[in-house]
Amino acid sequence: MKPLQIQALNAVRFGGKVSLAISSFLLLVKFFAYYLTNSQAILSDALESIVNVAAATLALFIIHISTKPADRDHPYGHGKAEYFSSVFEGALISFAAIMIFVESIDAIIRGRQIMRIDLGLVLIIAAGIANALLGFYLVRLGKRNQSAALVASGRHVLSDFYTSVAVIVGLLLVRITGIQWLDPASALVVGCVLAWTGFHLVRESVHALMDAEDVALITELGKHFTALRRPGIIRIHHTRVIRSGAYHHIDAHVVVPEFWSVATGHTETNAFEAAVMEQYSHAGEIHFHIDPCRRVYCHACDVAQCPLRRETFARVIPFTFEELTSPTEPEELQHSG
Repeated sequence: MKPLQIQALNAVRFGGKVSLAISSFLLLVKFFAYYLTNSQAILSDALESIVNVAAATLALFIIHISTKPADRDHPYGHGKAEYFSSVFEGALISFAAIMIFVESIDAIIRGRQIMRIDLGLVLIIAAGIANALLGFYLVRLGKRNQSAALVASGRHVLSDFYTSVAVIVGLLLVRITGIQWLDPASALVVGCVLAWTGFHLVRESVHALMDAEDVALITELGKHFTALRRPGIIRIHHTRVIRSGAYHHIDAHVVVPEFWSVATGHTETNAFEAAVMEQYSHAGEIHFHIDPCRRVYCHACDVAQCPLRRETFARVIPFTFEELTSPTEPEELQHSG
């Protein structure tokens, strides 16, 4: 493992420990605030903090698993384990939302009297600020070190901050108006926010697990292909990216001059692969399937000395998203002139 990769791994592990420690402390603060106030809104915030602690604990374990190197049983590595963490966290958030809905509706029907509202406000405001700082820290650290688990935890912590804001607004309205049902009503708002957050997180993670096409990644590859293009790289198509956590496996078909020998094709494409991966934003590897030009790409081939050329060179084929993801095989292409 390279020094930079070890440094990134240590940073991610440290972030996971910080997340667990702070989330556990804030959980105690919020339940203490609920004990003092009997506020349904504060209880909803505390329920989400339980999810935070469970997710932070799981994230530490998942980070340990996902950073293991590839082995005989897992030739593509263990990086996809991070997405299981995100799915589990999203499911926990959704479950918390259901619990909040049930408790809030019960509180509206039966009615509950809030106590010591001022002290409760102070505690929740302090907890909200701490969550905001922790969330931004985790998202930034996760993106910098390409950790899906840490980014998911950070986004969840930020959603906890937003729900704390809703709780604070609800408590302030109760304090100003004296209308008690505004407290469980604000808890229902919290539940709606959590339900959307959980659904969005699960959907993103499932897409990653299913290797759904990522437009941003293919577009980035197109920019690097264009900037580092060399004579003989005539066309690149059927490009696919398998995301294994922070490590990406890229497959693509590359069309090269028909007169190139196997050794030349291997040498040129390997050098091109290495240059692209130096610039690519994620660690990974590229595997090119080499296709001969079959003399249908003369108009797009910029190799000066070609003994098989049928027509003059006009312009290179641009590496657009549509071109890179096209499954068309060279023999099926019909050049219109």
